[in-house]
Amino acid sequence: MSARVPNGVTSSTTEPHEIVERALALSRADGCVVIADEQSTANLRWAGNSLTTNGVTRGRTLTVIATVDGVEGTASGVVSRSAVTVDELEPLVRAAEAAARGAGPAEDAQPLVTGVAGTTESPDFTEAPAETSSAVFADFAPALGEAFARARAGGRELYGFANHELVSSYLGTSTGLRLRHDQPNGTLELNAKSPDRTRSAWAGRSTRDFKDVDPAALDAELAVRLGWAERRLELPAGRYETLLPPTAVADLLIYQLWSASGRDAAEGRTVFSKPGGGTRTGERLTGLPLSLRSDPNEPGLESAPFVIAHSSGGDRSVFDNGLPLTATDWVREGELNRLTTSRHSAALSGLPVAPAIDNLILDGGGDRSLEEMVAATKRGLLLTCLWYIREVDPATLLLTGLTRDGVYLVEDGEVVGEVNNFRFNESPVDLLGRATEAGRTEKTLPREWGDWFTRAAMPALRVPDFNMSSVSQGV
Repeated sequence: MSARVPNGVTSSTTEPHEIVERALALSRADGCVVIADEQSTANLRWAGNSLTTNGVTRGRTLTVIATVDGVEGTASGVVSRSAVTVDELEPLVRAAEAAARGAGPAEDAQPLVTGVAGTTESPDFTEAPAETSSAVFADFAPALGEAFARARAGGRELYGFANHELVSSYLGTSTGLRLRHDQPNGTLELNAKSPDRTRSAWAGRSTRDFKDVDPAALDAELAVRLGWAERRLELPAGRYETLLPPTAVADLLIYQLWSASGRDAAEGRTVFSKPGGGTRTGERLTGLPLSLRSDPNEPGLESAPFVIAHSSGGDRSVFDNGLPLTATDWVREGELNRLTTSRHSAALSGLPVAPAIDNLILDGGGDRSLEEMVAATKRGLLLTCLWYIREVDPATLLLTGLTRDGVYLVEDGEVVGEVNNFRFNESPVDLLGRATEAGRTEKTLPREWGDWFTRAAMPALRVPDFNMSSVSQGV
């Protein structure tokens, strides 16, 4: 099926929506999906209380998905290329068609999405892409300079980077969808070190525009942590009451979300599989009234309100491109409510259609800050963050990893010193079940998964018996 070339679209057009239209017009396949991603980034880097580099980049990636109907079923072919010129459009479209004709029937084949409730076109589809620039740091950069001066006067060295990215995604299909989403994504990571490098503390923030990031407050937080580390204590491996800050909770629960495949659970391969068959949906996982959810319209964590799939795999399908996304409770009031599915895997598993959404929020009903939770701790550990997280056993979702940049001992409501790092062995599903307190939910930046997943809001969690399986020499 070929699309008609719209008025005004010529061989010299370069705007993203025009590129999408022309690629669709060139298609000879039975179905076609075109995704144009326009990306711009701006960044700052610093070391030893001084800026070192800054830069701005631009880029375009075009993905063409061709579908071809056959006697045995529908096949799909996917080709993505960067910096595609108008002259390279037709070879790209032909390559996707050739890939489809050379493939067998796609297991996840479904009719291409045609729109829901009459929604087929974004009102800004034909507008120019959004772009970031160094102007996003107009207020942040001077404040960072002031933080450098305070750190220098206080005998601290600041290292880190700030990155802001804006991606405008244009999605067009041969079934008439013309959708567009602009995704801003900002991250800040800040390390403070003592001049002799024996002490280190980390803080990170996720932001849409850097207007809500305060370098002075972060530096002050890190100064306190470096002060705690002036007293060094050694502790053996074991199970400790532990306060997991929001960033650590995010890293663990993001991995849980990535592992929450409805199809895999129905096939008996994950922690969400029910012994004897089926899934654990409807089963209570936690004693606390914890709700783990995603919502494309969550204030401050907004993400794409429709599926943008550049490839198929697991519970993601290119045939679902353009499918609307709505607020989804993965765990509701402690009960497993949804597992991730595409239309295809939902049909296989008998579960509701629930594609992944690009944010994650844990609500626990608590209102105490992490500082207030520390003040209420008789004896326990306070973590900064986790890293090098790896899966040990998918059947229980047992994960292992390391603590980093500060583990502190709390006694009688006060931090009394820094202890050695540990390797941990824990399942996030088990942790949710054993947690005895959830603090106030706040936006946070995952330390381990921050390159792939940044839109998260989590509370701190109190776990009475967190398993520090061995002592680590990590920093």
